[in-house]
Order: sequence, then structure tokens, then C-alpha cells
Amino acid sequence: MRILIADDDVTSRTMLTGLMKRWGYDVVEAIDGAQAWEELQRSDAPRLAVLDWVMPVMDGVEVIRLVRARSAEHLPYILLLTAKNGTDDIIRGLDAGADDYVGKPFSLGELRARIQVGRRTVELHSILLETQSALNHQATHDPLTGVLNRRAILGHLEKELSRIRRDGGSLSIGILDIDHFKRVNDRYGHQAGDEVLCGCVEVLGRLLRDYDLLGRLGGEEFLVVAPGTGDECGHLYERLRAAISSTTFTSRVKPVSVTVSIGVASCDGTTCLDDLLAAADDALYRAKRSGRDRVVHSDSPDRRE
Repeated sequence: MRILIADDDVTSRTMLTGLMKRWGYDVVEAIDGAQAWEELQRSDAPRLAVLDWVMPVMDGVEVIRLVRARSAEHLPYILLLTAKNGTDDIIRGLDAGADDYVGKPFSLGELRARIQVGRRTVELHSILLETQSALNHQATHDPLTGVLNRRAILGHLEKELSRIRRDGGSLSIGILDIDHFKRVNDRYGHQAGDEVLCGCVEVLGRLLRDYDLLGRLGGEEFLVVAPGTGDECGHLYERLRAAISSTTFTSRVKPVSVTVSIGVASCDGTTCLDDLLAAADDALYRAKRSGRDRVVHSDSPDRRE
């Protein structure tokens, strides 16, 4: 683990650096508070820091206040090293945001013990963040295909609608349904059906633009949220349809081919979420009714057979 040692006294800094290296840390040195602050702003900043209180340019307490004012995900564990051992001084340092302090002169055993406490705290915080991230992913992503789940993709769509109402612009959505998917499950089994679903997501993901999003509404139905409503978006949905139609998906049983129908609806911010989804769903129904394996836009005429 990397640790920052900030002390303007070269003898003290050299001694602390030697100790930390002996205890297995990768040391970053700073000769004053300004350099310490610079190091702690880096994306790969040390997660542990030992700051001397009295330093030129910027003292340790000033550095701590600046660090604690940041909204970074990984804030360092900071141990304040000080000869100011009065109760008021200790309270001032801790109130500024120091996690712990060690008074000068210090014993090596106490210093090492307090550094180990800091290391355990940092490691536990990292585990907590990883757990939170994993839980958030589980809460927002479909466990089979890995794309956003229904709640998450509809939440994103709501945010996009709010954005274009505020800033202007437009977007389109496409509800994509795999044609006759029940036949795949009935003929080849549900495992093959799952493999087809994952294969379709992989194909779609390669064609979507960086700012488009894909989510699973449920079953074999997916939602594409695509900013813009011009020709580019129109071509996008046709490319998605054609790519699925021309792909043979590998399953444990045998190769499987499927087609998709896509209902598309566009808006400029004046349409509510429910109405937009209803328009796309109606377009999807028309695509299914007129033969499947096609893209139908909500504003296109309804050509009944």
C-alpha cells in the first residue's frame, strides 16, 4: 500500500520514510503542505498519509481541511504528526478532519500500531465500496444478459426526457421483440433460448452508439434509448434488425436463427414517458401484425393487409 509522508524536516522525513519502507509500504514524499496537497489530488493518490502539523506554505491542518472538502470516493486516512499535545490542539486537528494523531516525540510501536489501524480502515472501506458497487449492479442490471433491467432503463429514459425538456433536443426509443421466441424455447429448450437472448444482446451492443442505452423490459423484449430522431436514428434501428436477422446464434443444441420486430417512437420533450412507450408499443404491434422482421415507426401510416 502507498503512503504519503509530508514533513519539511529532512531528518524526520528520511527517518519516517525508512520506517515505512521497512514496514512494507510504498512511500511518496512531500517536503511541504503544498506538495502534499498536490499529491493527494492525484487520481492515484496514496490512501494513507502522515502529515506533520507545522510545515511551510501550507500546514498539515490546512491540507486536511482541503482534502475533507473534496467529494472524492476514496478519501485518504490521515494521521497528523504533531508536537502540539495540548487538548485544544488535538481537538482542533481532529475537528479539521484528521483520522488520528501521534504526538512528538513518538514511540515506534505506537506509530506502527496507529498506521496499521489506518491500513485496516482503508482496506475495510475498499471492501465496502466494492460491495456497494456489486449490489448496485445487481439492482440495476439483468442477471442473464447483463444489460440494464426494466427499472433502470425506464429510469434512464425518464432522465433523458427531463433533460431534453430542459435543454432541448430529441430522442427516440425502440421496443425490440424477438419474433416467435416461444418456438425457440419449445423446440430447443430454455437454455438455448437464454443463449439466443445473450447472443442478441451482444450483437446489439456492437451496433449501438456510445451514448445509446439498451435494457431488457422482460422476456424477449428490449428497449433502446437513442438521443436524436433524424435519419441516423432511423438507420440505427434498421441496422439492429438486419444484424439480428443475418446472425446465426450458437447454442449447445444447434445453431439458431431468429428475427426481431422493432416499434419506434420519437419525441422532442413534449411527450410523457407513458405516452412514448405506448406509441412505441403500438408501432411494435403493427410490425408484428404486418409480417414481423421489420421496423415500424409510430408516425408511419398503418397499412392494413
